[in-house]
Amino acid sequence: MLVRLKKLAVPYLWHRWQNGSMKKQAVRTTVDIPTTLYRKLKAQAAAQGRSVRELILSGVRVTLVEGKHPRPRRVKFPLIVSDGPKVELTNEQIYEHIEFP
Repeated sequence: MLVRLKKLAVPYLWHRWQNGSMKKQAVRTTVDIPTTLYRKLKAQAAAQGRSVRELILSGVRVTLVEGKHPRPRRVKFPLIVSDGPKVELTNEQIYEHIEFP
């Protein structure tokens, strides 16, 4: 038995009403964001007076297009501060105890 399907005016899962608001040079995608992260994203967007979409796009733009990386922090020496007594050694004193090639 042959069943004929009625031809749809629009492709499956793609409706013309969605295309009207989408720009010609844009790609629509779906990303699953954990609920807790989305709540923070939404709160941040509201605090900045922006939409979630704008905030996500700015994050993508900064990461990919502009290539901004966080500036590395300068290291402050000494890394481990000691309260013990200070020891002053010369290279000759070190060479007496440690054999170097």
